[in-house]
Amino acid sequence: MTGDQTQFMRADQVESAWELLMPVINAWENKKSLSFPNYTADSWGPEDAEALIARDGFHWFTLPLNKE
Repeated sequence: MTGDQTQFMRADQVESAWELLMPVINAWENKKSLSFPNYTADSWGPEDAEALIARDGFHWFTLPLNKE
């Protein structure tokens, strides 16, 4: 990767990407969806996620914490 500029975006490409995405990000921030399954950080996510896998007979499981 050293010295290979093709591995990275140019400044004008970064600017163009932000110009494209900012209207979308602003629209999402200004119009909250009432049906979007928001959930708090550090949680297991929306209940719908559990129901989605449960209907096929699966469930989430946790691994024991490594206490070293």
